[in-house]
Amino acid sequence: MAEKKRGANEPEPRPIIVKKIIVEGHAGHHGGAWKVAYADFVTAMMAFFLLMWLLGATTEKQRKGLADYFTPTLVQMKENSAGSNGMFGGDSMMGKDNYPTTGGQGNLAITIPRDASGTKDQGGKATRAADRQKFESIKKSLEERMIAKGLGKLRKNVRFTETREGLRIDLIDEADFAMFAMGTDRLVPQARALISEVATVLQTMPNPLIVRGHTDGLPYASGRTMTNWMLSSSRAETTRKTLADSGIGNARFARIEGVADREPFIKDDAYDPRNRRMSIILGWTRGGGDGDDGASDAETKTAIKERDNPVRAAKEQAQKLDMGGTGLPNGAALINPAAPGTSNKPGKH
Repeated sequence: MAEKKRGANEPEPRPIIVKKIIVEGHAGHHGGAWKVAYADFVTAMMAFFLLMWLLGATTEKQRKGLADYFTPTLVQMKENSAGSNGMFGGDSMMGKDNYPTTGGQGNLAITIPRDASGTKDQGGKATRAADRQKFESIKKSLEERMIAKGLGKLRKNVRFTETREGLRIDLIDEADFAMFAMGTDRLVPQARALISEVATVLQTMPNPLIVRGHTDGLPYASGRTMTNWMLSSSRAETTRKTLADSGIGNARFARIEGVADREPFIKDDAYDPRNRRMSIILGWTRGGGDGDDGASDAETKTAIKERDNPVRAAKEQAQKLDMGGTGLPNGAALINPAAPGTSNKPGKH
């Protein structure tokens, strides 16, 4: 075919170049084998961090339960522990083991339990749970009796708290109500009636009782022989006697204590009237504790630590020395200021 004649203004035609590319296999670089290995690595790391989180977020008892669940030798050991060669060795799944065990002791990873349920005896927990139910019944019964006896307005003065020692019933003073005559151990009639009602409901349980007296932090005026220690102890004894007169046997009383202002109800204000109170503690049933029956509750430990604080003790001593002058509690104001040249020495409130 004859070549077409190019015009004068037409550009010279460019040659067409065709490049042939041969694509080779790249499976060694872009295949899926490395993804499987990476997925296994990520899965292992996730399991590792999950394990670390569980170790930090669970209690020792929970970790023992998990370890017992995954212990692989439990059934085999039970086969060899009784008079039969069956799956359970002639014993039930919940039966006690008669082979030597660590008794739940050992490391946190593998533990052989005392019984096949993977836990120790739960008798203490069951007793504690039963006590809690009885405590709730006592609380409800006391509130109902107070209303029936016309003491309903004193419900705000009665507080219930569960502690390591047992159920603590606090009979608390208020600005407009005091259980005892000022600075004495003489119960007012309403307080005596309230304690009698408390004694009635406490007769439904034979548990031991602790009576503990508390005062506020306001010291006595100089020259007085009475102290907060003596006053709190005397009020505790008066409360015990009133409980005894209302039907509580003498054998029920485990301790009678006076702790003065060392365990304040309102920790930020030692002079608050609510710090003046009587605590009647109904102890746990024997065997229902958590192994720390002799230890004080957290509130008591905190109060003791605060009591032994040298800075607080120094401030309190300085305040006692200056109570006749300017060392009044924060926010207090004299309603009968002394004339120049004289001084007011406040007594116990």
